Amino acid sequence: MCRRGSSEVYRQELRFFYSGVTVNTTEIKQKVLKAIEARRADIEAIALAILQEPELGYKEFKTSAKVRAAFDALGLEYTTGWGITGIKARIKGAKPGKTVAVIGELDAVICKNSPYAAQNGAAHCCGHNVQIANMMAVAWALVDSGVMSELAGEVVFFAVPAEEYVELGYRAELIKQGKISYLGGKEQIIKEGGFDDIDIALQMHVDITDNPEGHYGSGASCNGFIGKIVEYKGRAAHAAGAPDKGINALNAAMIGMMGVNAIRERFKESDYVRFHPILTNAGDLVNVVPDRVTMESYVRAATVEGLEHYNADINRALKAGADAIGAECIVHDMPGYLPLRPDIRLRAALEENARAFFAPEDVEAGPHNTASTDMGDVSHLIPIVHAWVGCARGKLHGADYKLVDTKVAFEKSPAVLAWTVVDLLTEDGKLADRICENFKPVFTKKTYCEFMDSIGK
Repeated sequence: MCRRGSSEVYRQELRFFYSGVTVNTTEIKQKVLKAIEARRADIEAIALAILQEPELGYKEFKTSAKVRAAFDALGLEYTTGWGITGIKARIKGAKPGKTVAVIGELDAVICKNSPYAAQNGAAHCCGHNVQIANMMAVAWALVDSGVMSELAGEVVFFAVPAEEYVELGYRAELIKQGKISYLGGKEQIIKEGGFDDIDIALQMHVDITDNPEGHYGSGASCNGFIGKIVEYKGRAAHAAGAPDKGINALNAAMIGMMGVNAIRERFKESDYVRFHPILTNAGDLVNVVPDRVTMESYVRAATVEGLEHYNADINRALKAGADAIGAECIVHDMPGYLPLRPDIRLRAALEENARAFFAPEDVEAGPHNTASTDMGDVSHLIPIVHAWVGCARGKLHGADYKLVDTKVAFEKSPAVLAWTVVDLLTEDGKLADRICENFKPVFTKKTYCEFMDSIGK
């Protein structure tokens, strides 16, 4: 796990690199900042428009149209259809070089009690509307300021679908129809080749904060997970008159969950293992012995090796619940998200820029995050950062979520991203080259897809 200390080592290394830079990045960065400030109304407007019409993953047609309209107005060329609704725009620098992507997520989460919720319960309690606004802010700033003529390489603005792992039945149907191969949007786009021509990727995410000045979490590691649907099959009988004739699938499920609880003491703390099941069907009538019970859960861990190891242990415990009473247990494992592994050099560059807008004590990577994101999958192929920007109150994915610091969300946060892009692509892209040279991918696209396809088989 990456902590603040390791980032400091790389910040010192990067300061040495910056000391040899001859281009005056201060002037370039001030042009970018002024462009962001001038576009403040547009940045807030697109965030509000998306907030008012939330859509769930692989259904973000209205949101996608809003982004396309913004790209059209800016005169950017783009391709569509990435993961059904994704849009990928591009601007070029003065010379060839690495390609840096700024990513924003199109989808909402389900939170029926949110004041921002649509009729189907979709709501941007996740802050993805702010992500899209940040992506557009960087696009507006780099184009309006004209600084790409002073940079090498290219910048991609990638609005991507379906980060939230929800509506699995709907997505499974899309897979049956051949429209997608994976449940997560970035996973799908990896398979489609959307990241093949991208060397580095940056993304921010809204975070909750009590700090009146906000904070900048440059992004720690995150758990990955394997999705899981478990079906217990028993035998129905009269629950009072002839329970001896039945096999209680609910008892099998409960024993299975207790079996997992019994092996929790074997979960190493450093692996950050999580198993949090829900019963989606626990019987039909109170006077009938339940003959079919279904459960959904994730198995989360901090490494790919941990995911495979603990998932096997948990599956064994779940099946033992059925064996104990003569029931049947069928486990359907599904590819979830891989653990997120931020690139430390890239994160150090991000932190250098964040300190221009936030107090030094308010800029750090933070602890390992036990939640998950499909940006983790991307991090196994190319260097990435996934920042957490404190500008909201309440709870992420909660009905009390509320954006409270618009200056942090719509000026400071995109400025940090844009300034980091400038650093990466200045001096003929030497910093981007340096980061890519030191990055060791875990997978190629081919081996990534093979690994994902192996889960559950």
